[in-house]
Amino acid sequence: MARRKKQGLVEDLFEIGAKLPWQVGVALAIGTFVLFHLLASLPLIPVATSNLQGFSQSIGTSVGRQLLVTISSFLQYIVPFGLLLGVGVSLLRRRRHQQLHDEVSQNPTRSALENVTWQEFEGIVAESFRQKGYRVTLRGGNGPDGGVDVELHMGHDKYLVQCKQWKVFRVGVATVRELYGVMVAERAVGGFVVTSGTFTDEALAFTMGREIHLVDATALLKMIAPTRTAPVESPETPIPACPKCGSPMVRREAKKGSNTGGVFWGCSRFPACRGIRN
Repeated sequence: MARRKKQGLVEDLFEIGAKLPWQVGVALAIGTFVLFHLLASLPLIPVATSNLQGFSQSIGTSVGRQLLVTISSFLQYIVPFGLLLGVGVSLLRRRRHQQLHDEVSQNPTRSALENVTWQEFEGIVAESFRQKGYRVTLRGGNGPDGGVDVELHMGHDKYLVQCKQWKVFRVGVATVRELYGVMVAERAVGGFVVTSGTFTDEALAFTMGREIHLVDATALLKMIAPTRTAPVESPETPIPACPKCGSPMVRREAKKGSNTGGVFWGCSRFPACRGIRN
């Protein structure tokens, strides 16, 4: 599905407001109103008529000031309106994503992921990463099958996410290569391909040695409902702090390598932080 064409200034401002954190969007709306209100309140410059040379220079300055005041008179309302409209829609959208996330967490099954629209699936994925501590920006991609859908930030690090709500086909290596190309172009430190299904062996092999994480339906459901999958610690067991970021750690079981089946402490902010303790 192709992107629809932009229609004007208000739509551009709407998109900016929708992508910014709501606090930043509100502050920017207030700041632009104050700025343009001050410009709209500037006094007009009278035209000097003492001599011809002064008249020509004065009329240019006067007309320029008049244009600035007139344009600012409109922009002092249009710019904040567009920004606040985007902020409002963004807040409503985020609340909807939280509701969907909560619904899936109460019913963590693959069918719960497949019975939503692809836009709602992207929202669930975005909310899952947001609850992991990432700053999240929805980029939308080009529809259900293309482009980067979610942009993540953790500190100064940037991550890209591509969502695939494919109910029949497994996600192949072409999708992973596409994301890797965008990661390189945008200098992202890592990326995620998230699906409601599974991945092909070629896709899994392509990630070897690269900071790309493939999140299938099972892994996504664990992200959404961590309390259902994380082991419960007894009151007598002290919970150590992560040696890298200081966050609480959780017990995990090694799935591969020489320590397969062994238990270790892993950072609760994984995959944003990969701190471990034996």
